[in-house]
Amino acid sequence: MTESDRRLLDLGYKPEFRREMSLFGVLGISFCAIGILTGMSSAFQTGLFSGGPLGLFWGWNICSLFMLFIAMSQAEICSAYPTMGGLYFWVCKMKPDLPVLGYCTGWIYAIAMNLTGTSGNLSVALYIASLAEVGQGRTLTRVEIAAIAWGINILSGILNTVGTKAIGRMSSFNIWWTLGGTFVLVITLLVKAPVKNSARFVFTDLENFTGWSNKGFVVLLGFLQAVYTLEGSETAGQVAEEAIRAELLAPIAVVGSIAGSWLIGLAYMLALLFSVQSITSVQETSLAIAIAQLYYDAVGKHLTLMCLTVIALAQFMAAVTAFTASSRLYYALARDNALPAKGAFMSLNRYRSPYVGVWVSVLIGCAISCAYIGSIIAFDAILSSAAIAVMLGYLQPITIRVFWPSAMRERGPFHLGRWSWIVNCLAFAFAVFVCVLFILPTSNPVSKDNMNYAVVSVGGIMLVVSMTWVTWGRSRFRGPVQTCTDVEAIEAIEKDVAIEKIDSQS
Repeated sequence: MTESDRRLLDLGYKPEFRREMSLFGVLGISFCAIGILTGMSSAFQTGLFSGGPLGLFWGWNICSLFMLFIAMSQAEICSAYPTMGGLYFWVCKMKPDLPVLGYCTGWIYAIAMNLTGTSGNLSVALYIASLAEVGQGRTLTRVEIAAIAWGINILSGILNTVGTKAIGRMSSFNIWWTLGGTFVLVITLLVKAPVKNSARFVFTDLENFTGWSNKGFVVLLGFLQAVYTLEGSETAGQVAEEAIRAELLAPIAVVGSIAGSWLIGLAYMLALLFSVQSITSVQETSLAIAIAQLYYDAVGKHLTLMCLTVIALAQFMAAVTAFTASSRLYYALARDNALPAKGAFMSLNRYRSPYVGVWVSVLIGCAISCAYIGSIIAFDAILSSAAIAVMLGYLQPITIRVFWPSAMRERGPFHLGRWSWIVNCLAFAFAVFVCVLFILPTSNPVSKDNMNYAVVSVGGIMLVVSMTWVTWGRSRFRGPVQTCTDVEAIEAIEKDVAIEKIDSQS
């Protein structure tokens, strides 16, 4: 029995998964979920048109600092409760007298992870469409882009079905791909861009394509790009039951992924800002994704194809890990009677993967991808709500740590000590600020074509979760259900481990 397995038994759960992830693998999961190259590339135009270089540079550093506070708060809780339920289990454990909080947190976060994976896979399809436009001059239809997204969703499901070892290796590879890819993209941009912008432009130029006259508000809207990019570090907690020394490695991965992404993202952003040839050209592009126009203007056709390929592969790996997180969360919810069809969602295949949760994630992703065919505005509203839902998931355990600091009775090896409450207060204030900022209109004057429909989409998610609580959860969910409590169960687990070792040696 490992120390992590004993800790899991203390929390009432029988170890069901193989602990095959090292620090590198767990850190890679968080890096994959954050997707620094992909998030920065896909959302770069948001900050470029709302505040320009000034908003992008300062917004990135300010948001990275506060997202680090959020990560430190999460890491402290994760160290005390290293289970795959993540945010959901933390809330249940700290406020067992209010099971509705844990239930709503779990459902909202599971939906958010599903939407995040769907968004990532559609982004891969858009990068492929941009590659076709740049390389062959062929513009793909919405139906073709949606069909590609379907195929990528299914491939994500296959990889997750193979199990923990495959995902862990892919995540480890993603660290090197992100580091190497960032180096290649930065060097390519700085060497090949025909005109380099001045430092004054990069650090002080203000751009405003929003229609709003208040410059401060416009710069704040540009913060959304940084927050969207940096969400996902908590994914390390979703694979805590598959990690070696999870009570230490998972929280280190949560904090380390944000710190590393801050530095890597800053280098990449500066390269983009020094190399952008025309903001107006990017704003008026006909390519499927705006960043492709920036590359085309700066480095030409052939190098653009190479750069977009690097970003597309990183985006795919990020989307795969979002489905990893959603499937594990479905397993955790089913284990605690917070989800119908408990037996199905808790079924593991021979690779020890919760395959039903994986393919439910794929099915939902394919269904939402169909919305892209009918209306890009509707699809964007659905997916932008994912970022808000993730932040709402963050807010629940942080709120408990601020207003009920004694609710976390256990203490893991990663702890903030006397700085804990101050860090949690800063994290709480920023999370509330971002949730409000995400639903504000981003264009003026507001019309049906440019309205921020995220508030409608988030309202729909909250309505669905509330209805499931009233019709299902209220009568069945009481909080985490212990699956292992006695000495005989521990002995049985030790026997299973011994048999597995003998089988592997033979």
